[in-house]
Amino acid sequence: MTFDGYMIAASLVCAAAAIAGIIATIRVRHAADSSIIGLALVELFLIVFGIGHGLMLAQGHTMAGPGLEFWGYFLTAIIIPPIAFFWAVTDKTRWSNLIMAAVAITIWIMIWRMNVLWYVGANTMFNL
Repeated sequence: MTFDGYMIAASLVCAAAAIAGIIATIRVRHAADSSIIGLALVELFLIVFGIGHGLMLAQGHTMAGPGLEFWGYFLTAIIIPPIAFFWAVTDKTRWSNLIMAAVAITIWIMIWRMNVLWYVGANTMFNL
């Protein structure tokens, strides 16, 4: 699998958001601003990721896997952070921070799968 700039950026953003959420779970008794900001950065990254890949397709690049699966992953990934945000705002416990950390990790895994679909194809789930 190719670790392009998007994959490296996703790794950094999602790791920072997950670490912030885990630390906030340990230290704070409510949804922390650091967890919410981390989740917002993950969502912002997903928007840039979608625009970037849309532009690459418009310029003639092709993906190795099925486009429907790639964009299905993308649409699912882009709606998960807002759901976690509204959960965190209404839950008001320390565990909402852990949910936001888990969402960041989940989004990273989904981006990894989209990267596999883009460069390798659909039949090779664990190629590195």
